[in-house]
Amino acid sequence: MSFELILVVITAITGVITYVDRIIWRPKRERALATENETMLVEYARSLFPVFLVVLILRSFIIEPFRIPSGSMYPTLEIGDFIAVSKFSYGIKLPVTQTKILPISDPERGDVVVFAYPNDPAVDYIKRVIGLPGDEITYVGRTVFVNGEAVKQEPIGKYIGNDSGSVMDGANVAKETLPNDHSYEILMDMDKTSRDMNTVIVPEGHYFMMGDNRDHSNDSRFWGFVPEKNLKGKAFGIWMNWDNGIHWGRIGKGIE
Repeated sequence: MSFELILVVITAITGVITYVDRIIWRPKRERALATENETMLVEYARSLFPVFLVVLILRSFIIEPFRIPSGSMYPTLEIGDFIAVSKFSYGIKLPVTQTKILPISDPERGDVVVFAYPNDPAVDYIKRVIGLPGDEITYVGRTVFVNGEAVKQEPIGKYIGNDSGSVMDGANVAKETLPNDHSYEILMDMDKTSRDMNTVIVPEGHYFMMGDNRDHSNDSRFWGFVPEKNLKGKAFGIWMNWDNGIHWGRIGKGIE
């Protein structure tokens, strides 16, 4: 059972108890001249219902925190980053069922997105949107091709990481610029064989995702496309990092 479902159930239970108390139990107590005290269950429900409701609204419709557990998005995101994700960027969805009730906008190339892993929706992944519906995507020799055009790469230098990121020391860092001029940095481990992929066409209602740590990312090159219904939100900032201690320099950093 997911945390979101548990939160919905608890909110519903405390809400029902609060409602029943207001229309049935409280009037009975008042008629009994307050000789009957409210039960501990009712007291807790009335106190906790507003708290659970606010948390449910914030987490389901506005913003949700996630923690980065792997290095697939180096150098953009590091292990131990706690990120903030906008839940309404791609539309308002009902909790649990993820039914969209209000469209707002569609993902753009370069967005960093949290989504339910298609092969196991109970697991959350975070990757970058590379291909939109209808795009032709190819990956050869560590170069991405979008609709037949090579995505521009500008070498920057060698990567030097902190704590967990030190395993990527010496990897090549490059600035990649997508056709919509969205730029960000990627890592390429030249000690690994390039994970090439023949041309694929992104189906309607789906997206092609890749990790910025190109040779250490389990992404759309291996398991296919992400349905729109699996999208959970757009990552936009880092509010904490804990990796063998707090990395103060990453707190408050935006996500390109």
